[in-house]
Amino acid sequence: MMFRNKRRAGALTALAAAAALVLSGCAVDSGTGGGDGGSEGGSDNLSITFLPKNLGNPYFDTSSGGAEEAIGEFDGTFAEVGPAEATPDSQVSYINTLTQQGVGAIAVSANDPEAICDALNEARDAGVKVVTFDSDTNPECRDVFINQATAEGIAKVQVDLIAEQIGGAGEIAILSASANATNQNAWIEMMEEYLASDFPDITLVETVYGDDDDQTSFDKTAALLQTHPNLKGIISPTTVGIAAAARYLSTSEYKGTVALTGLGTPNQMREYVEDGTVTSFALWNPADLGYLAAFASKALIEGDITGAEGDTFDAGKLGEYTVEADGVVLLGDPFVFDAENIGDFDF
Repeated sequence: MMFRNKRRAGALTALAAAAALVLSGCAVDSGTGGGDGGSEGGSDNLSITFLPKNLGNPYFDTSSGGAEEAIGEFDGTFAEVGPAEATPDSQVSYINTLTQQGVGAIAVSANDPEAICDALNEARDAGVKVVTFDSDTNPECRDVFINQATAEGIAKVQVDLIAEQIGGAGEIAILSASANATNQNAWIEMMEEYLASDFPDITLVETVYGDDDDQTSFDKTAALLQTHPNLKGIISPTTVGIAAAARYLSTSEYKGTVALTGLGTPNQMREYVEDGTVTSFALWNPADLGYLAAFASKALIEGDITGAEGDTFDAGKLGEYTVEADGVVLLGDPFVFDAENIGDFDF
C-alpha cells in the first residue's frame, strides 16, 4: 500500500513557510545571541555547538540554519564545527576541544555509533549536555536523540516510492552514505525486510556506499549501472547520494528508464524532478530537525528535562515535544516531494 498520504493544503503551506529559510554557511564558528558562552557548564550556559557529520553538506547547512534560528530566539550562542570528511572517528577531536571550552551542549550527528562514545561521555562528565540528531550514538553516550522520523517510516516510504515507479517488480540497488552510518544501516535493514515481506518481485541486487561524497556517489552510480544491466531502480537514502545519482542519470542513456528515489532536499532535486529524471523522493524538514535539537539542548541545560521517558519540553514554533523510550524525541513523518509540490519549498 502506497505511503504517500498527500497532506492538506494548509499543512503544506505551513511546512513550506517553516522550510523557507536562507541556508546557513559552513562557518567553523559563528555566534548568535547574547547567551553565556562560559567555560563552565551550568543552567545559564546556553552556548550550543552543532557538530554535523561533515561540513559543506547542504543537508547539514539547512539543519544548522534551523538551529541558529532557534538559538537566536532564546538568546543563546550558536556555533558549528566539524570535519571535512565523514569518517568514523573524525569528530572526536572536535568533541574534546568543545569539552575543554566548556560549552553548554553539543548537538552531534554521529558518523559512527561507538567511535565517539568515549569522547562524548568525557564531555558529559564535565557537565556538557549531549544531544544527537539525524544519526545516533549508542544510547548510553548521549542525553537525548532527536530522530527525524521512525526508521520504519523512513524505510517504508522509500520502498513504496521505488515500487510504484518500477511497477512492483525488477532489480534495484541502494546507494548509501558511509558503511558505518547508524541511521543509514537501520533504514537499509528495514528496507530489506519490507521488500522481502511485501514486494517479493523486487530484488535488491547490491548496496554500495558513496561516503556522502558527491564524486564518489556519482562514480558508484555509474558502476551500479554497468554492473547490473537489468537495473530498474536505485534508492539513495542520503541527500548527497541522491543528488549525485540524479546528476549522473540526467545526462545518461538511463534517464527515464532507471528510476531513482530516496531522501533529498527540494533545492538539490528540483531540476531533476522538473526534467523528468526523478519522479518523487522524500525527506523531513532538516531545518526543523536542527531547530528541535537546539530547543532540546536548551531544555537539558536548564534542567527542564533529563532525557527520561515522559519528559516534556517546549520547542518554540514547533510546539511541545515528549521524550520517548531510550531518550528519543521524534520530529515527525517524512514528506513526499514531486512535480506537483516541489515548487512550494525552498531548502
